[in-house]
Amino acid sequence: MVASEGFADFLRERLAPLGQVTLRRMFGKTGVFCHGLMFAMVADDTLYLRVDDGNRTLFAEAASAPPLNYAKQGRMIDLAFWQPPERLLDEPDELLQWARAALAAAGRVAAARERVAPRRSRPAR
Repeated sequence: MVASEGFADFLRERLAPLGQVTLRRMFGKTGVFCHGLMFAMVADDTLYLRVDDGNRTLFAEAASAPPLNYAKQGRMIDLAFWQPPERLLDEPDELLQWARAALAAAGRVAAARERVAPRRSRPAR
């Protein structure tokens, strides 16, 4: 389920110090973007932040909650988005610290994808 309008407004306000934060429906959920990078997702009004090796230590407190996932061909696929502790919704400065770490992780993921993406050759004229 996508983010409710109230939760979306709350996130835009809390995450505004990062820059222009936009939310977009995708895959039955809501993607949270800043500077063109999806650094978070919302499902059922629950925030999930991008995690990778670079921020996994900071996000250790979130490791006990199930990650964002979906079922595919009878098995669960875990995505690289973890639910931060609920207390962060009441701690704006710490939420921003986690969000900045998630945004940095999204940047690293995007850079890695660019390095491994095959170059398309141009057709002969």
